[in-house]
Amino acid sequence: MAEVIWTEPALQELDAIAEYIALDNPAAASDLVKEVFGKTERLENFPKSGRIPPELPDSVYREVVVPPCRIFYREDEQRVLVLYVMREERQLRAFMLGNS
Repeated sequence: MAEVIWTEPALQELDAIAEYIALDNPAAASDLVKEVFGKTERLENFPKSGRIPPELPDSVYREVVVPPCRIFYREDEQRVLVLYVMREERQLRAFMLGNS
């Protein structure tokens, strides 16, 4: 069983996304945060369950997608480090611009 550890940047980004959503729909923001933590808790028992990000096919990073968020993490035998959270479309745009 791996310990899930959130980094400060990942928590800050999740908070910023939730605050933005809460401007229009506080209940949806709360539900999103609960779902994100629920999906990342699952990584304690299944650390390899996240997919390898398509933009980083040869990396050690994995991701869990909880729309509209992508949660990036790295795992070893003892820990799962949640490194970054970003909105799906931001990453997609960066990916598309990098290939043009």
